[in-house]
Amino acid sequence: MKTAQTWLRKAWHWLTSMRTALMLLFILALASVPGALLPQRQVSATLVDDYLRANPTMGPIYDRLQLFDVFNSTWFVAIVLLLVISLIGCIIPRSMDHWRAYNAKPTRAPRYLSRMPMHTEGVVEGDEAVVAKQVRDKLKRWHVAEYQPDEDRAGVFSISAERGYTRELMNLIFHIGIVGMIVAFAAGRMVFYEGQAIVITNSEHENAIPVEQPRVFCNTSPANFDVFRAGPFFDGTGLTPFCFESQDFKAKYLNNGQANEFSSDVTYTDDLNAPQDEWDRATLTVNGPLRINGDRIYLQGHGFAPQITITWPNGETRTQMVQFRPTDVTTFLSSGVMRFDPPAGMYPDLGERRKNQIAIEGNFAPTANWTGPNGDQLQSAFPTMDDPAISVDVYVGDAGLDTGRPQNIFTLDQALVAEGLLQKVTRVQLTPGSEATVDTDGGEVKVRFDGAAEYANYQISRDTTQIWALIASTVMLLALAGSLAIKRRRIWIRLRPSDTPGHTAVEIAGLARTDRAGWGREFDELAAELLSDDSHLERREDEEEFDPYDLGK
Repeated sequence: MKTAQTWLRKAWHWLTSMRTALMLLFILALASVPGALLPQRQVSATLVDDYLRANPTMGPIYDRLQLFDVFNSTWFVAIVLLLVISLIGCIIPRSMDHWRAYNAKPTRAPRYLSRMPMHTEGVVEGDEAVVAKQVRDKLKRWHVAEYQPDEDRAGVFSISAERGYTRELMNLIFHIGIVGMIVAFAAGRMVFYEGQAIVITNSEHENAIPVEQPRVFCNTSPANFDVFRAGPFFDGTGLTPFCFESQDFKAKYLNNGQANEFSSDVTYTDDLNAPQDEWDRATLTVNGPLRINGDRIYLQGHGFAPQITITWPNGETRTQMVQFRPTDVTTFLSSGVMRFDPPAGMYPDLGERRKNQIAIEGNFAPTANWTGPNGDQLQSAFPTMDDPAISVDVYVGDAGLDTGRPQNIFTLDQALVAEGLLQKVTRVQLTPGSEATVDTDGGEVKVRFDGAAEYANYQISRDTTQIWALIASTVMLLALAGSLAIKRRRIWIRLRPSDTPGHTAVEIAGLARTDRAGWGREFDELAAELLSDDSHLERREDEEEFDPYDLGK
């Protein structure tokens, strides 16, 4: 039993040592590296899936090691928890030691002051009581203790003074700031919410299809988001109520296609009953979010939404405009899927209607660049809509509609294709206004490419603990600066009767408790003040012809 207690005590002392805290802090920084180098599911699950497909050997190993969920992984949380325990275990005992040291009397002077790193002595005018009063006046800002001859090691009256206790206080506050910052970030992950909304909007480009009624997004329900995630303590009922309407999206590019500037004009309101013509206006940029009652609306990016019209054999039409996902973030070659259900009047039977659904899957290029041996492989030459075109595969069969199962808006369900329920009919390449005729079992179906519009991707975020994280970080940095700037130092002064009547011999020694940077000069200045014969100077200054700073007089 005693052995177990001994080991537990040793383990606790090891965990709560400052060396262990620094080691855990270094390990935490090292553990964060995979989160910066590998795609994270919290940021983009699609990028993680792409990485797994591209790396079939190492990808699953990384996944089992939770390297795609680094900041939520078991081992990362364990490191953070150990770090917090270690820091708290360091802070509490050190705080008590600091409090005891602050309230304790400065230590007595050593027997031989001449052995101290800094030492000087001299004789000043005045008896011991007068000189002691002058010393106390000079050391008003110091922590001072006086020792009578029977208490002093050399058997004479001495004064001990110490300064720089705030250095240790700043060190403690620095570590408290680290704990506060970690706790604030952890608490923020518990109560935050964050979501993304894709809004098809107008574009300043002349080839873009105008959007007559842009989508109005209201932050009233998690169901309104395209992607939504929140902390475990957020139940979805505490959303900040507001609405905004995207008016347009503007982009500027360099000659090489690199994005130079994104912006979006929006109108917004936090009064859900206010008419739209009374909404406020704002312009969002990539690093210029809109803040509404603690929520932040970021303009994250953009993409394109092609519009396709299907004309059925009976003459009825169905039109869809769906956002495509950029597969090349430089030229914005994009891919996506559209699914069309035939008119109910053509196939009253549900089973027959499901066999005649149409799915379109393929690529969209804002500036078409046809490559390949036959010139039928679509690439994109530039991210603006200078010469839009699509190259899509047309499928007929069960596209997964009317099944009640959620469908991926960017890819088809390959299980339906593998089972033969959804069959590829043909591939068509279209430019705006052109159409192709597709033969199906139910007759000829026309596929027309109407053009494309641009969409903007907005992110809505709220973290009520950000202000506390900012305060903790600021306190931590200020305390760190204070702990580096403040110097802990001691000084001892012994007073002895001098052989010269009416004078006192003064011996002064100093010791730096930390480093000596800057303390030597302060010691010299303080010693010069204590050893100066102020009364003599005052008397000589009364004489009209005397100038104490003129050594020639």
